[in-house]
Amino acid sequence: MAARMKVAIIGSGNIGTDLMIKVMRTSQVLEMGALVGVDPDSDGLRRAERLGVATTAGGIEGLRKMAVWPTIGIVFDATSAAAHAHHSAVCAAAGKTIVDLTPAAVGPYVVPVVNGDAHLESPNVNMVTCGGQATIPIVAAISAVATVHYAEIVASISSKSAGPGTRANIDEFTETTARGIEVIGRAGKGKAIIVLNPAEPPMIMRDTVFTLSSGADEAAIEQAVKAMIAKVGTYVPGYRLKQNVQFERFGTSKPVRIPGLGSFAGIKTTVFLAVEGAAHYLPAYAGNLDIMTSAALVTAEKIAQRKLGRAAA
Repeated sequence: MAARMKVAIIGSGNIGTDLMIKVMRTSQVLEMGALVGVDPDSDGLRRAERLGVATTAGGIEGLRKMAVWPTIGIVFDATSAAAHAHHSAVCAAAGKTIVDLTPAAVGPYVVPVVNGDAHLESPNVNMVTCGGQATIPIVAAISAVATVHYAEIVASISSKSAGPGTRANIDEFTETTARGIEVIGRAGKGKAIIVLNPAEPPMIMRDTVFTLSSGADEAAIEQAVKAMIAKVGTYVPGYRLKQNVQFERFGTSKPVRIPGLGSFAGIKTTVFLAVEGAAHYLPAYAGNLDIMTSAALVTAEKIAQRKLGRAAA
């Protein structure tokens, strides 16, 4: 069997548990070392125990006391932005790479299909947010063929798929996603909105991306968007275009005005996306979890492959 790298996941909630299942079912590079929580009665910890994964309800301090700790190469943080600073410091001191699934943004932003190879040596990489993973690729695709002056995204997720960590990080979500739109998506100005949809039966994740751009025609933009959707679909099969890409032109004689940005002439592009989850842990409507954990898994696998290759050499 090829060498694998042991990983620990901090956070036994929805995201951490879904990620654990993905590592165990799909990864040829990573191996579960431990699942870490703070509630000994959490479903995630109980499930991990049934699957034979080492667990602790003592948080990261409990993880440091476990026999498996010295063998852990990568730590996933699926807790909260507030807790991440401490987790990052502990992992850095121990020489372990941390893949951050919170909106803390301590390390550089990573979206696999846009800059997945850019930060493989970083001790801390940030996966932005679920909305960022779904929408930043589209902004980046348009930026590759045009100048994007403004980009706005609306991420709508089922209320049932938003656990306590997600709800506690709403402000950080909007700030981190907007910044990611600018840094990775290369938009002049970014804005992000999240909606927790209480509809019953629960609806799958829906994302809307608006961009205002110049320098490319509709055909070039549409081609770039569809090519990017296909790339994301290689690791998130439920990621798809909901309907045809829509366009609206604004001429110099009748520009659109964006508060804080000024007058704009060019093309408004609207992209409607749907993200259906793989249902590894939660139902398929939780596409917001699936795209986040899938992106983190792909990123960690690339980091592990580099580390394992260097060790073998």
